[in-house]
Amino acid sequence: MPELAETYACVPSTERGRGILISGDPKSNKVLYTNGRSVIILDLSNPLNVSVYGEHAYPATVARFSPNGEWIASADVSGTVRIWGAYNDHVLKKEFKVLSGRIDDLQWSPDGLRIVASGDGKGKSLVRAFMWDSGTNVGEFDGHSRRVLSCAFKPTRPFRIVTCGEDFLVNFYEGPPFKFKQSHRDHANFVNCVRFSPDGSKFITVSSDKKGIIFEGKSGEKIGELSSEDPHKGSIYAVSWSPDGKQALTVSADKTAKVWDISEDGSGKLKKTLTCSGSGGIDDMLVGCLWQNDHLVTVSLGGTISLFSASNLEKSPLQLSGHMKNITSIAVLKTDPKFILSSSYDGLIVKWVQGLGYSGKLQRKENSQIKCFSAAEKEIVTSGFDSKIWRIAFHGDQFGDGDSVDIGSQPKDLSLALLSPELALVTTESGVVMLCGTKVVSTINLGFAVTASAVAPDGSEAIVGGQDGKLHIFCITGDTLKEEAVLEKHRGAITVIRYSPDFSMFASGDANREAMVWDRVSREVKLKNMLYHTARINCLAWSPNSSMVATGSLDTCVIIYEVDKPASSRMTIKGAHLGGVYGLAFTDEDSVVSSGEDACVRVWKLTPQ
Repeated sequence: MPELAETYACVPSTERGRGILISGDPKSNKVLYTNGRSVIILDLSNPLNVSVYGEHAYPATVARFSPNGEWIASADVSGTVRIWGAYNDHVLKKEFKVLSGRIDDLQWSPDGLRIVASGDGKGKSLVRAFMWDSGTNVGEFDGHSRRVLSCAFKPTRPFRIVTCGEDFLVNFYEGPPFKFKQSHRDHANFVNCVRFSPDGSKFITVSSDKKGIIFEGKSGEKIGELSSEDPHKGSIYAVSWSPDGKQALTVSADKTAKVWDISEDGSGKLKKTLTCSGSGGIDDMLVGCLWQNDHLVTVSLGGTISLFSASNLEKSPLQLSGHMKNITSIAVLKTDPKFILSSSYDGLIVKWVQGLGYSGKLQRKENSQIKCFSAAEKEIVTSGFDSKIWRIAFHGDQFGDGDSVDIGSQPKDLSLALLSPELALVTTESGVVMLCGTKVVSTINLGFAVTASAVAPDGSEAIVGGQDGKLHIFCITGDTLKEEAVLEKHRGAITVIRYSPDFSMFASGDANREAMVWDRVSREVKLKNMLYHTARINCLAWSPNSSMVATGSLDTCVIIYEVDKPASSRMTIKGAHLGGVYGLAFTDEDSVVSSGEDACVRVWKLTPQ
């Protein structure tokens, strides 16, 4: 059966003008962050060791390990908190509806018995603290009038809770049961994050007014500020303490992270400013941070995670990145199948190397959304929602500028003749466009609603699939298409067509969840009854020796068939990608790469049955 070999994780979901909260388990080097409905558990010491929890019904916002590292509490935009096991099957322990709106932050009490959550909601219910096993409230949290962006639990007795938010207030509560004690209005803008030092003696608040303020942990009185010498020049979105409580890390919209020495009396002196190399745009703004053992972790608006070494601040950071949005297609380079290219609809193409993971990204200048994408030996061909087809040359990991052609209507599918990749066939609503390089050779109206296409490796033949489920086979001569046959076996709109590498067969999939393998010469169905998905087929791929076909579907599964065996002897990967599988490729005879709506890429090892 197929086994998961590697996961290339998605990056955290970010939002302009807002911080994001990442958290860690100090006993291991694992960190938690969210993307869509997924909670990602990433091991900083081995970034290919990734676990994904996908049981939230709504987009997740924040997740935290319990103090003993056994449990994880995660929250979502509907105000629900789920508490589940940190290991193996992530078994669900409890679920509570905590707020009426989005939860922005949550924290465990140091004894692991209580949880405080804050965020948005109706009326006064913007903060709640409750017993994690029963959901019973443990206090009243008055005093905020707008969204509460962050909350913190004092890690030592006597217990305290501090909250802060969009009403510029920092509120201090004593308990349990928790009662309002005092409020501070020292900030002149949104207060984005509050964190207690590990020994509970102090807490820091940071704000969009570019200031960080230090308070005494037990009384809640203000005792100092982060120095105004070389301060942040933009909103400060997050703060994290060093394990010994003597330093703190802050990140800001000014694209820098700063390490501060925090003295006993509560003043903060700048120790070092950290910068990351980036694209130079707003994507480099830093929106999240975490001090995890020796790792200083920062997250940019574009989702790039940089890992600095706390013991050697001069060392350049290790950067991890990936996709934030649905990965619509995936390609493997024939010349070096260890290289995997993936594209997401927001216009990002990422290069991965099997065994290493993230290896660089190509952000196209025009940045239009990518609809389809294909890679030949030394170039990438992409089509966007802007009706343009781009050809971009690349060598190693350097991408050229590329040329584009406007084909006048939105492309539906794109395929290259692999033996003469100058020839590309692009399908539009009503027909096909043939390209030679970036020159339109011909635009042909086929008179039916076109949904998918494939061009033969040698450029001599094309198959075009329609909304009506028919496959039309054309002979290509010069710049014209001559219809040779129409195959009517599918019972749903054709979604994908692919020739086998040895050109003896082709496979097709439809919206009615069925796939078929055809003999190219006789045009008879060679493998039938491929009806094991429960929803539309989005993608399919052939193994390099043409002996296997893999299909990926909206039902989150990947199914691998052997062409010479009955369809019933298939291999199934259940739940390969939350939200559906959208990209598939074989890197060799026993490895399949898949991608999906969860913005992750996974490599599966096939072991013959």
